[in-house]
Amino acid sequence: MTQTAGEIAENVRSGRTTARAAIEAALDRIQDADARIGAFQEIRVFAALREADAVDARPDRRELPLAGVPIAIKDNIPVAGEPMRDGSAGSDPSPQPRDHEIVARLRAAGAVVVGLTRVPELCVFGATDSTFGVTHNPWDLGRTPGGSSGGSAAAVAAGLVPVAHGNDGMGSIRIPAACCGLVGIKPGQGVVPAEIGSGSWFDMAENGPLTTTVADAGLLLSVLARQPSLARIGSPRHLRIAVSSMAPLAGARVERHWIAAACESGVLLREAGHTVVAADPPYGQRIAGSGIARWTAGTELDARLLVDRSKMTTPTRRHASLGRFVLRAGFPRESGRRMWQRRAEAFFADHDVLITPTLARDPLPSRAWSDRGWFSNVWANAHYAPFAAPWNLAGWPAIAVPAGLAPSGMPLSVQLVAQPGGEATLLAVAAELEQLRPWPRVAPAFA
Repeated sequence: MTQTAGEIAENVRSGRTTARAAIEAALDRIQDADARIGAFQEIRVFAALREADAVDARPDRRELPLAGVPIAIKDNIPVAGEPMRDGSAGSDPSPQPRDHEIVARLRAAGAVVVGLTRVPELCVFGATDSTFGVTHNPWDLGRTPGGSSGGSAAAVAAGLVPVAHGNDGMGSIRIPAACCGLVGIKPGQGVVPAEIGSGSWFDMAENGPLTTTVADAGLLLSVLARQPSLARIGSPRHLRIAVSSMAPLAGARVERHWIAAACESGVLLREAGHTVVAADPPYGQRIAGSGIARWTAGTELDARLLVDRSKMTTPTRRHASLGRFVLRAGFPRESGRRMWQRRAEAFFADHDVLITPTLARDPLPSRAWSDRGWFSNVWANAHYAPFAAPWNLAGWPAIAVPAGLAPSGMPLSVQLVAQPGGEATLLAVAAELEQLRPWPRVAPAFA
């Protein structure tokens, strides 16, 4: 089993090992296992080893929070010297001239980028496949690791790297975290630099971590946000916690074991001393339209960045064409987001944290979804993962936390939501659940 990011960094800082040794070990694991999983779009063997040597030579190595930690970056933000393909044959294959700000922050903290991970085309859908290949879930190679940060989640769940970068516009960190038994946090708007594609899907998308432990999630988020206090996870104060298994999408059926995961998490926290009640957020159906408008219009804006949009697959092309119509009609508008934020604020006047299932059912089959129709993709996505998107629209922080196993043997997961500024609270509650109900750090076949 791989060490956590915190353990690797401590060993490199203390001189018990070197960054080169940590990176060599990660590259060996990738070489041994990634052919079965398809997590990586690009593996940076020689560049990563050079960068590891540079970390070992840094005079400030003993102060680096991520000293020598191998990390994977989702292939939809720039990494200097590497192409950014964003899952599309129509993207520019030229190397990127500079790092995204969060990559620069990770490097400054001592992390080493070992590779870029696969995504669905333009990161639109919740299963990871594209013209470059299909990514498989390490828990069951016949199932998807989710999307759009599915390559990152698969790499972490197989123990190829201890942590990975993801981003989340409609659940794209939390959905893969749930599919792969990981911790995945979407920070609130403005906590971590976004700058994803063209406008970050109208400010719905945020960068964040995928990890095997809550401590690593706090550590990585502290670097991304430049808030060192987030790495110091404390015990939560007495909290008012609401538990809801009502799907935000009308007609979406939540399977029994996913409901049980949320309810049992509430029981654990009640026994730990919190006030826990059943209460459903006032979603309403208007938020679906506001979210979909941003999702489709954001896709159209991202498609305009391609060098050859004629190479887009049919589902993505259809999604972008709907976004073109949305933009011409004068949408999206801020009124829909503000209305939902006001309703959510009224709900949270009586609750500090909301617990929901992260998914409504087990992960989708791992297949070339990009070869199927647009409606098939949208229907499948909406019905297996309806719980995440409302909190992108609100711009509020949310975290996915493992919650046992389904009858199928796949991981279960719960989503915790808090008001803006609540990242530390979410990490504290997640750490409490981790202590009360520990989970396997990697998929059993790769342990």
